[in-house]
Amino acid sequence: MQIGIVGKPSSGKSSFFSAATLIDVAIANYPFTTIEPNKGIGFVRVECIDKDFGVKCNPRTGYCENGTRYVPVELIDVAGLVPGAHEGKGRGNQFLSDLAQADVLVHVVDASGSINAEGEPVALGSYNPSNDVKFLEEEIDEWFFGVLEKNWRKFYKTPVESKLKLLELMSQNLSGIGANSTKIETALHKAGLEEKKLELWNESEKREFAKQLRIASKPIVIAANKSDLPNSTANIERMKKEFPHLLIIACSAISELALKKAAKEKKIRYLPGSKAFEVLAELDEKQKKGLEYIQKSVLEKFANTGIQEVLEKAVFELLQCVAVFPAGTKKLADQFGNILTDCYIMPKGSTVLDFAFKLHTDFGNNFIRAIDVKTKQMVGKDHLLKNRDAIEIIHRA
Repeated sequence: MQIGIVGKPSSGKSSFFSAATLIDVAIANYPFTTIEPNKGIGFVRVECIDKDFGVKCNPRTGYCENGTRYVPVELIDVAGLVPGAHEGKGRGNQFLSDLAQADVLVHVVDASGSINAEGEPVALGSYNPSNDVKFLEEEIDEWFFGVLEKNWRKFYKTPVESKLKLLELMSQNLSGIGANSTKIETALHKAGLEEKKLELWNESEKREFAKQLRIASKPIVIAANKSDLPNSTANIERMKKEFPHLLIIACSAISELALKKAAKEKKIRYLPGSKAFEVLAELDEKQKKGLEYIQKSVLEKFANTGIQEVLEKAVFELLQCVAVFPAGTKKLADQFGNILTDCYIMPKGSTVLDFAFKLHTDFGNNFIRAIDVKTKQMVGKDHLLKNRDAIEIIHRA
């Protein structure tokens, strides 16, 4: 599971990444502060199943607070994207290459309209952030179209005797942009090209297929950053009207970062995604004013900073992933006595057999059956996983 953090230079991408991961990266208000991609771990919240069994879990990764499990996901923050990136402008080619294996994209947009198309500071409110939403979709569509064009001759010149063989051929050659046979089949259907021979496709049909493949392979959520600044609310509402097909969430990366740093210093108690914080220690005047501003202008207005909401909606709403816990019917603890140590984020449509392979290749290869630990019912390898399932895998030794 990888979430790509994208956007034009100086939009707040690196602040978003730091706020989500608490990793210090270069943050500055000028283009191309980020050159090499930054990778880190953020977390998505899952209602822990320990309460279902009346126990207290011991997470091996992430953590659990008050029955809420914070499950790790990988984030990658890439170089800023500018118009013409698919032609190599800015850091375009490298940017797109870095994004290839991302499952979902978080597009960080400066909702205040204070950064122009090239990532340069302009007067507050003088730039329309809707332009950024349009150009990023167009750039990634062009990227997908370019990859398709490079492989096009191979597709229609290679004899294939069935649709399944065609999907296999296309997935082999388009895997570099995260496309698999399921996503390709979805794109063909959405583009209305399931029955049309490849050699008869015109350019507009190829572009429509590339667009649908991008939507299936790289869904986008808009993080409308700097939501507390003047003009932001109006700009966010305008973006929602102009792009009803997109998920647009108001957020303030710098506020989340400030809250997490204060919590790390034990100045406050704050859990990511919360609508409030508790002061634990004496604050200096600057800290007091900063936290008062965040409370009034962000938390009271939006109920949270938006960072957790963006990550969780990307994973659980756009990708429709499920969280699954390995467990046993006889005991919930591992050999060291740690209870419910792991929780895995599984893709939409995952089966029990997929989960077995996720745990260990040998479990998948030697799979016999599985047990739904909550119901004590036996389930087969094709059983579809549900969110918060607890599954025991039975396999040959």
